[in-house]
Amino acid sequence: MKKNRLGNTDLYVSPVAFGVLTVGNTQLDLPVEEGAELIKYAIEKGINFFDTAQYYETYPYLKEALKDIDMSPNNPDRPIICTKSLDYSYKEMEFAIEEALRDMDIEVIDIFLLHEVRQDPDWDDKAAAWQCLQDYKAKGIIRYIGVSTHHVDVTERMAEVPECDVVFPLINYAGLGIRKGAGHGTSEEMAAAIKKCADAGKGVFAMKAFGGGNLTGTYMKSLNFVRDLPGIDSIMIGFGKKAEVDTIIAYANGELPDDFQPDVSKKKIHIDPGDCEGCGTCLERCPNKAIFMNGKNIAEVNHDICLTCGYCAPVCPVRAIIMW
Repeated sequence: MKKNRLGNTDLYVSPVAFGVLTVGNTQLDLPVEEGAELIKYAIEKGINFFDTAQYYETYPYLKEALKDIDMSPNNPDRPIICTKSLDYSYKEMEFAIEEALRDMDIEVIDIFLLHEVRQDPDWDDKAAAWQCLQDYKAKGIIRYIGVSTHHVDVTERMAEVPECDVVFPLINYAGLGIRKGAGHGTSEEMAAAIKKCADAGKGVFAMKAFGGGNLTGTYMKSLNFVRDLPGIDSIMIGFGKKAEVDTIIAYANGELPDDFQPDVSKKKIHIDPGDCEGCGTCLERCPNKAIFMNGKNIAEVNHDICLTCGYCAPVCPVRAIIMW
């Protein structure tokens, strides 16, 4: 599989990549050995780029998957690992870096991001954490730094931050989960922001091409839209089965027919408790009253009456509604 250069970095990444969130306890909750085997399978098939995060609690999967691979910095063929932290303070970010190194048993972190940066003042509030990333990059412990974000305005701003090497924005053709300021953003606005970053030399890899699984039924349209955007170097996708890896590899190699559509009949709507902010918007939108607020003030789905219509997903302001 041909690799793409990630912006102005010296990293060359597969055009499709593996978001490890899906194997962890907030989604599929696979046994560590099973999840690690899936990661190893993806590596064997040519995927060399993997995204995780402190919040995901998926480091054990990567540690197990990578234990027999030469992960020394001088091995140009080793898998490329990106991780992220939600922390704000210098001390907390320093702990997050050390935790990632220890729990994945690696010497160097290829990419470390501020996780899910929102509109101002979130960026300014994370100044200490950002400084910590810069300091650890200067030490050679982190190779490249940047942000992940759902926000158009944050993506635009990163084009003008010289210390930012890479950006990990949310983008899909339907605009699911895209934010701008305190409101909704559009796919056109995010695409323009992505191009601005790419023109500034930032490496850009995309999240949520399938809108958290809600757009999987339009598989080719979803992937083609993101792939064809100017500035996209790689698309990060979650997998739960080897067959899904095989399909994405076939796509990357141009071997899938234009009318390919996976079977999504067994997929269900889920609400990520870590992302849900309890606003209740999805409850109002659900036509069958299948969503309710649980005792923790988090939205939850009653699968016995859920129609899997997906009407709730577009109105969620924080992209907490996913399908798998």
